[in-house]
Amino acid sequence: MDHKNSQSASYAAAGVDITAGYKAVELMKSHIARTKNEGCLDDVGGFGGCFGLPTGMEEPVLVSGTDGCGTKVKLAILMDKHDTIGIDAVAMCVNDIICCGAKPLFFLDYIACGKNYPEKIAAIVGGVAEGCVQSGAALIGGETAEHPGLMPLEDYDLAGFAVGIVDKKKMVDNSRMAAGDVVIALASTGIHSNGFSLCRKVFDIDNNNPELYVPREELDGKTIAEALLTPTKIYVKSVLALLEQVDVKGISHITGGGFYENIPRSIPDGLGAKIDKAAVRVLPIFDMIAKWGNIPERDMFNTYNMGVGMSIVVPANEAEKALTILREQGEDAYIIGEIIASDEKVIL
Repeated sequence: MDHKNSQSASYAAAGVDITAGYKAVELMKSHIARTKNEGCLDDVGGFGGCFGLPTGMEEPVLVSGTDGCGTKVKLAILMDKHDTIGIDAVAMCVNDIICCGAKPLFFLDYIACGKNYPEKIAAIVGGVAEGCVQSGAALIGGETAEHPGLMPLEDYDLAGFAVGIVDKKKMVDNSRMAAGDVVIALASTGIHSNGFSLCRKVFDIDNNNPELYVPREELDGKTIAEALLTPTKIYVKSVLALLEQVDVKGISHITGGGFYENIPRSIPDGLGAKIDKAAVRVLPIFDMIAKWGNIPERDMFNTYNMGVGMSIVVPANEAEKALTILREQGEDAYIIGEIIASDEKVIL
């Protein structure tokens, strides 16, 4: 990772601690080592992360994605729990690129902080490394930037960038989608990393509402804070296993915009997804958000994943096979609808 500056008394006086940066890099190294894969070409510390492309593809296509964790970071800061937010940063990127059928190759992170507390930064990067391990990506570079005066000392933000690869002939092609195809849901682990600005308002998170930390029977004994901070599910390995055996015609990562914005992104014009709303296994945390915030059902489905982190379209005659493969991979997979001829992309 490239965390380089020049130390001087005036720079330290300005609030930037170079020695903390060095310590943070040393603490990160064991986490980063976990993520090494066959493409890694150098060790951490160079100016650029180097990665060798795999061979054997007729027409390799690079697929990239970049994202952050939104204001979920605010809750991590309030809870002083920083070891899972990095999983979210990776998930938001790799779950996007798998929608094309691409296998993640490598990941880079960017952390902006008011003050570099080495143990905290290392914990954040530890979560990033865990996300990389879950997705098979190598963590080959990153940056930690101290921004004294720009943000409070305890605050930070986290973003990332992933690159994957797929043979062009194996890219997910929705032009072959047809009426009668089946829509499969992959269950989410909760809020994932979208809609937190609304959550912050509903649960008064910014004021560290004590109700956040009370165990809730409806959340299986978890507190609201714990349920909200649950890391985003990474679907990469499950989807790659599915793509090897099933004719997948479309994949949508359900993020900000919920069902109404994300499902249409994988459906061609002239077709729509008819979703059986009663089939959607809505997680308890979403019922709480709707109840506490008095939020209409359509707004909920237009903001949150509602318990469905990813939707996958397959031919009807391969639906059972797809469900079997996904469940063998540990996914809670189930049918939520079908593709129909329609000018509306989503019908709930």
